Parts: sequence; C-alpha cells; structure tokens
Amino acid sequence: MAATTVHRAVLTLPAAPLGPENPLPALRPPGDLHVLDERARDGLPRDMARQIGYGPLRSLLPVRILDGYERRRQERRFDAVVLENGHLRATVLPGLGGRVHSLVHVPTGRELLYRNPVFQPANFALNGAWFSGGIEWNIGATGHTTLSCAPLHAGLVPAPDGGVMLRLWEWERLRDLPFQVDLWLPQDSEFLYVGVRVRNPHERPVPLYWWSNTAVPEDRGTRILAPADEAWHFGYERTLRRVPVPHWQGADRTYPLHHEYPADYFYELAPDAGPRPWIAALDAEGRGLVQTSTARLRGRKLFVWGAGEGGRRWQDWLTEPGTGGYAEIQAGLARTQLEHVRLEGGTELSWLEAYGPLAADPAAVHGPDWAAARAAAGRALDTALPAGRVDAAYAAWRSAAADAEPAERLASGSGWGALEVLCGGHKLPGTPFAESDLGEPQQPWLELWRTGVFPAPRRVAPPGPSLVAPHWRDMLETAPADPLTEYHLGVAQWHAGDVAQAVRSWERGLPLAPSRWPLLRCLAAADALIGDPDRAARRYAEAFEDLAAESRGGDAWTAAESALGREAMTALLEAGRPAEARAVWNRLRPALREQPRFRLLAAMLLAAEGHAAAARRVFEDGFELPDLREGDDILSQVWSRITDRPLPAAYNFRMRPPG
Repeated sequence: MAATTVHRAVLTLPAAPLGPENPLPALRPPGDLHVLDERARDGLPRDMARQIGYGPLRSLLPVRILDGYERRRQERRFDAVVLENGHLRATVLPGLGGRVHSLVHVPTGRELLYRNPVFQPANFALNGAWFSGGIEWNIGATGHTTLSCAPLHAGLVPAPDGGVMLRLWEWERLRDLPFQVDLWLPQDSEFLYVGVRVRNPHERPVPLYWWSNTAVPEDRGTRILAPADEAWHFGYERTLRRVPVPHWQGADRTYPLHHEYPADYFYELAPDAGPRPWIAALDAEGRGLVQTSTARLRGRKLFVWGAGEGGRRWQDWLTEPGTGGYAEIQAGLARTQLEHVRLEGGTELSWLEAYGPLAADPAAVHGPDWAAARAAAGRALDTALPAGRVDAAYAAWRSAAADAEPAERLASGSGWGALEVLCGGHKLPGTPFAESDLGEPQQPWLELWRTGVFPAPRRVAPPGPSLVAPHWRDMLETAPADPLTEYHLGVAQWHAGDVAQAVRSWERGLPLAPSRWPLLRCLAAADALIGDPDRAARRYAEAFEDLAAESRGGDAWTAAESALGREAMTALLEAGRPAEARAVWNRLRPALREQPRFRLLAAMLLAAEGHAAAARRVFEDGFELPDLREGDDILSQVWSRITDRPLPAAYNFRMRPPG
C-alpha cells in the first residue's frame, strides 16, 4: 500500500493578470441570470418555492468587484498543494479559492477532471473574476462564489485515518459565515474525501448556499448519470420546468453535446435511489468520474454549454481554443441553485463528499434503457465505495478531525475573518483567524472598533473598502460625522435597504469633503435607483470631472478612473446626453481609451452621435471585451443599432435563442 503524501508544489500556466479591485462600492443590485420571474414560481413544490424566495442578495457589499483583468496571457507560477497516494493525485490551488485544479488516476495517468490549460478570468463570479475547470467550492449566494480568484487560508491537519489532511478556510463576507474544506486521501483509497463545514456564529439566522462544481471533459461519448428520472430545467429564460430524464424534446439530454444552448438540469433524485446522492460523467468506454456524498448534500445538477455557436464561443473564451470543452456536474444543499437554506444562529452544517474514478459496463451505461444505465453506474459505485464507508468516514472526521487545529500553515487568506473574530469574540475551533492575518484594509476598521473614530487617511487616495454588517453600521452611526465616515455609513445604510437615510448621509458629507467624487458617485447611483436618470447622469458627469481633476498616478487611481468613466459614459448615453459623454471620453487617460471596455463605449458613443459607419468600424477593427457578463447581449444589441448585417461570430456569445 502506498503511503499518502502532502507536499507543496508550483504550477506554471499561461495566465492573464487579475488586475486591481474596482474601488467603487458595488451599489447596484447584482445582475444575475439565475432569477425566476414571480409567475414562474406557481406550481413549484412548496419547499422549493419558499427557499427560492428566501434570502436573495440585496447587494454584493461588502465585497468589491474584480473587473480589472485582461486577456493577454504570459507564464505565471501558482502555489499549489499536492495530495497523492498510489491511486490518486490531487492538485489544489489555495490562492485561487482552493480550486482542485487536477485529479489524476495514478495507475493509468488519466485526468478525471477538465483541467484548464490556462488561467483566464471571465465575468462569471458574483463579483466578476472567475475561471473554469477543476472542482470549485461555491458559498454565499446563487452563482459562483466571490472567492473564486481569492486566496484562502490553508494548513495541514491530522486526518481521521492518522495521515495528513489539507484544510482550507475563510470568512465568506456576503453572509458573514466562516467555513472550512478538508481534503484527504486515506491510505490506499481510490477516492478523495472532502469534509465541508459552514458555521453561523451569529444569533440571527442566515441564508446559506453551497454548490460544489466539477468540470468534466466533454465529448460525443460522454454521458451524465444520476439516480433520477426527472429534472428541473433552467434555460436562461428565468423559468423552471420539470422535464423527463433522459429524453426531452426529441433528444437524450444526458449527453452534454445534445443541446444547442446552455442549460441547467437539476435532478429530482428518485425515491428508489435511497439516501445516497451521486452523479457521474462516463465516457464511451464507461469510464470517468463519480461524485457522491452523505445525504445532507442532496442536490445534483448538470450544466451544459451546448453545441451551438454561442456555447462553443464561450468554451473557447474560457480556455485555449482547440483544447476541448467541458460540462459541469454539481452537488448542492438544495434541489436547485435558485434556493437558499436557513442556517439558524449558533448552528452549523457539515457533510462529506467523495470524488474518484468509476468504471461501469459501457453497453449498459450507453444503452437505450435509462433505468438499466443508472443502475449499472449505481452498482459500480456501491462496489467501488460502499455508502457505509462514506458515512463512517464522515463520522470519524467530525469526531476526530474537524476541530483539530492546523499543525502547519501553508497559505494565508484575507484578514477580514480575523477582524470579525477579534471584534465579535467568536470561538471557532479548527479555523484560526489570527490577529497576525490583519492587514492594511482592516486597520481603519480596527481603529473604529477600538476608539469609536474612523481615521482620516494619511494620503489622498480612493476610499478603502466599506463594511456593512449591522454591528459596523452601529459603530459608524456613533462615530464623529466627518465626510469619510458619512460616506461609509451611507454605503452601510444602502446595503440595509435604507436608501433615504443613505442619501442623507452622503449629502451631509458632501459640503466638507476634500474629495467629492466618491459621494457624488453614490448619489448618482441613488438617483438611478429611484428613477431619475437625468439627475443621475448629471451627477455622474460631475463626479468624473472631480475625479479627473484630483487623480494621481498608481493602479488605484487608474482603476477608479476606469470604473467611474464607464459608469458615467453609460449613464450619460442612456440619458440621451452624447455631448457630455464625449466630454468624459476626452478627459480619459489615453491608455484607458484603448481598453476594450472603452472601445465598446466608443462605438456606442459614435452611434449616439449619428456616426453608424464609424461605430461599425470599431467592431470591424476588432476588440475582445474581457469582462463580458454571462448572458449579456450588449455586443449583439450595439451591433444591431448600427447595422442590419449578421453578428460576426467573434461577438456571438448568445446563451439563449434570439428574441
């Protein structure tokens, strides 16, 4: 039997730079495709409808947007941790959300996951930057976690079997929940075990969301199997409908390439499946990856990009063209990803997942009898990893390892958890958020907690991150009312849904503010929300003029100009003020005008000025919009304004049928 080893490694990939954070607070409601129209909830099971309506995000605060990435790639080194025994080798990236980048079946050298050969951020996470491939841990709210491209804390902990376990942990800031992910390979095991725990240290209940997403290679022979005869189909038309599995609308939908457009299938696990949930992706030879878990993680899902032009364009966009596509098999706490479950104050949820190779009779797996196909995969799983073994591993992990303190730290995440633990006095065995983790972003908030005063910055700079939880809002309300405090207080009030009070705070701070643009921008966002686009446009223009006059060198200032410039030009064009949008364009730094985001705005501006041919030339000259949002039709919309010609394939990212 080969002993299990855990060691540090370095992974080198062609990588696009992540870029700086967007320094503007995320005041706009999160734009997400995964939202149901109200009428679409009629007829849904009662528990599903209740959880779909529970805990939707009001904003992404206090998290900042990551939209400064590019598409030019060069070799970059990523710190990795490798777990290996004689059967599996798992490569984990603590600095990128704890992503399992690779899971190799050692005897055959076969990669069980879709392993992305590049690091290319794209606008799929709740806060922007996300990348495809591997196994990702999604916590927070419907969508890809805000921690997709963020560092997590990592350390080594004794495993339940006496070996070594890799622990990842962080403080999830959308819901203020600490969590941990423990990964280990028991000696001579063919399965990677993953123990997950989410804790609610607060007195109040909190909406909880968790989905583990696994990218698997997609080809003509790949079939997705799960113990289900029905699924809930979500096809980006904002409706859920119950459909049969596997055949629907004339095709076997368990084959990822038997679709034209991207779609989600949330499997309704059959009653005869028993308490054991699982999902597998098996190739033409009946071999591939299976994921199973304890019963707590009840949901299973298939996501497909589809074989249509838009889906293939997205596949190429997220990786290196010609390297093959992927589908996703996923597991979550609820039936669908549109739902959140209630985590009571002072409680926790935990479960165990297992990932490993599976081989089943290919004639049965790909045969016409669906019941026989899923039964064949289920029997193969029961042979490879009996359900009792998973339950026993979970019990051993919870009793002997989940609370164990890391013996060695391998990587550091953010300092926000340390700030919350210090100020809240939380006791979280096994996940040390140490004062040594505190960094520069946390210092003014630490001073507010200790002194009751939010400190003035030592130098002129864009405001730092805002905190919005009730206890921080209370501290800001009792602190001296200087302009910067009023700015942060207004952001916290906005997050709480008190728009009127937020506006009053920002207006109080404006007369004495040495930098007016942060407050003006917030007031412009409020104007847009309450339905006054004309005043919003005027305030955006004034805010950008103030920023342009004050701006200095450095990434933070450039990021502020880029973000506010895009917002101002967009608002002015929507308000029918192309001359003022042109004035913003003229004040931009020349380097910013060359950014793809501003190339698109240039086309929109030219079209608004009546220069359709010049706007079309911007498209014909070519640009790639790095932060194009999943499902966003902006490219086709602008193109249709300036020409009747067909949309060029390079700009076709449609995720649903036209119209």
